[in-house]
Amino acid sequence: MSDSDSNTVNKGRRRMLIAATSVVGAVGTAAFATPLLISWMPSERAKAAGAPVEVNVSKVEPGQLLRVIWRGKPIWVVKRTDQMIADLPKNSALLVDPESAVATQQPDYAQNEGRARKPDMLVLIGICTHLGCSPTYRPELAPADLGANWKGGWYCPCHGSRFDLAGRVFKNVPAPTNLVVPPHFYKSDDVILIGEDGGAA
Repeated sequence: MSDSDSNTVNKGRRRMLIAATSVVGAVGTAAFATPLLISWMPSERAKAAGAPVEVNVSKVEPGQLLRVIWRGKPIWVVKRTDQMIADLPKNSALLVDPESAVATQQPDYAQNEGRARKPDMLVLIGICTHLGCSPTYRPELAPADLGANWKGGWYCPCHGSRFDLAGRVFKNVPAPTNLVVPPHFYKSDDVILIGEDGGAA
């Protein structure tokens, strides 16, 4: 066997070893990277937690509060009575922000007296803007513990903050701003999609 034959065989082996090593390295890298990349993707549970929530309000009675969860937060849907709507302007002088001027507290379509797309249906995140407690729904008029001026709303038992039936905060309470109105729209007359702004008012 000549030197030239020996060199040819060695080059062939070398190419084969390089190719085999490259394949093994690529497979190893893929085996390592795949679980890593998958772990960066949100789980189905995480996707569902942030997904919009459909609420059917066809059976909600006037004055009734319906509770649902969206993104781990309590959402309140209230079907206001005609009297509740009529009483909203009577609270203005008692409120910190009666015109809902703090833009971060509601979408543009809810920057109105009722803070809603439809006057009779109110959608709020049920978390006090003071320290994150969940206020209690108090729709009754002038109860002894809330005073003669109380026209219904929410009372936070943690530190005494009060909100009217549009989620607007009263003066001289710990909460600095109105309750937050989440993004929402009506898919139909009876179905609200909470978590998205799209669709017609």
